[in-house]
Amino acid sequence: MKYVVVLGDGMADQPIPELDNKTPLAYAKTPTMDAMAKKSEIGMVHTVPDGMSPGSDTANLSVLGYDPKKYYSGRSPLEALSIGVPMKSTDVALRCNLVTLSEEDVPYEQQTIIDHSSSEISTEDAAVLLDAVKEALKRDGYDFYLGTSYRHCLVIDKGTVMPLTPPHDVLGQTIGQYLPKDEVLRGMMEKSYEVLKNHPLNLKRKEEGLNPANSCWFWGAGTKPALSSFTEKTGKKGAMISAVDLLKGIAVGSSMKVITVDGANGGLNTNYEGKAKAAVDVLTKDGYDFAYVHVEAPDEMGHQGSVQRKLKAIENLDQRIIKPIYDGLHEAGEDFRMVVLPDHPTPICLRTHTGDSVPYMLYDSTNELDKTWNYNEAEGKKSGNYIPEGHCLIDHLFEK
Repeated sequence: MKYVVVLGDGMADQPIPELDNKTPLAYAKTPTMDAMAKKSEIGMVHTVPDGMSPGSDTANLSVLGYDPKKYYSGRSPLEALSIGVPMKSTDVALRCNLVTLSEEDVPYEQQTIIDHSSSEISTEDAAVLLDAVKEALKRDGYDFYLGTSYRHCLVIDKGTVMPLTPPHDVLGQTIGQYLPKDEVLRGMMEKSYEVLKNHPLNLKRKEEGLNPANSCWFWGAGTKPALSSFTEKTGKKGAMISAVDLLKGIAVGSSMKVITVDGANGGLNTNYEGKAKAAVDVLTKDGYDFAYVHVEAPDEMGHQGSVQRKLKAIENLDQRIIKPIYDGLHEAGEDFRMVVLPDHPTPICLRTHTGDSVPYMLYDSTNELDKTWNYNEAEGKKSGNYIPEGHCLIDHLFEK
């Protein structure tokens, strides 16, 4: 038996008036998921423990079977693992986003945050800008590391874990009240704005209609994580397929295989087909038992507040990820169980995450059901199936 998780990050949502009061998942054209739902168990699962921040970090740990209340030590340290940062037990890692501020003629704290991803900046452009930041912000015990796209890392020697606000939680708002209380970090953010706002690359980006990456934004502080081996924990040999450093970091920390797919970038135009092929290949050719296929695009479109682009992301997931994996495993003659779900909702109306339960669909090629439902939030709730602790979902997938 082979096992697959297909995770559409932030795919769940709330009913939207312009979609006939349906959610994007219910409204989108998803023939593969609709057909699978008729043969599958659907229900709801609570992936984010009550009282914890509803992030992709806690939620994906949960879906992989790691209780966040036990294993979570901060978001950025997981990303640091992915990019090979040599963390000591006394280090504190922080996410360093390259964000877009409004560039109004006002003090830094009165700027408005426009975009947490700087138009989904390429890693190549980000590398140029981060080099400028590194040079200007040199300071003993503070080290910057390049990540992917807008997502980078700052490691502080003998640092302190402190509360910091994610930039996607304050889109469209004046930043003053959300800046770090730590004077060093706040000063670094202010100086990064002075360095970046007139950087030639940002001037070029504005000419091209792209948002400038004109400030660093620190958040997600934490210490070195200690995850147990996925194989020892589950008895399954697992592989991670994601463009996002956070997910790769979870895989590194749990000793899963990390598969890098050319052209996979965490955006709407990622290499969907390459990810699907990698999943089929690792299961049918490489002897792995379990593949975790993570797609970031629905979450990014939710943060952007774009209904049409979120619909497109969900439709891409259906036709360009789920369908080729489903067809490929059937054609290979493999018995398999596949669960499809979001990690958390990213409602268009809020442009940030919530901790609400999410719908799941569990398909078993050896036990196809005969149902009339489709896969979405409303029908998941109506099914009566509910998993109150998200870290138990993987045992359900593995039939434990």
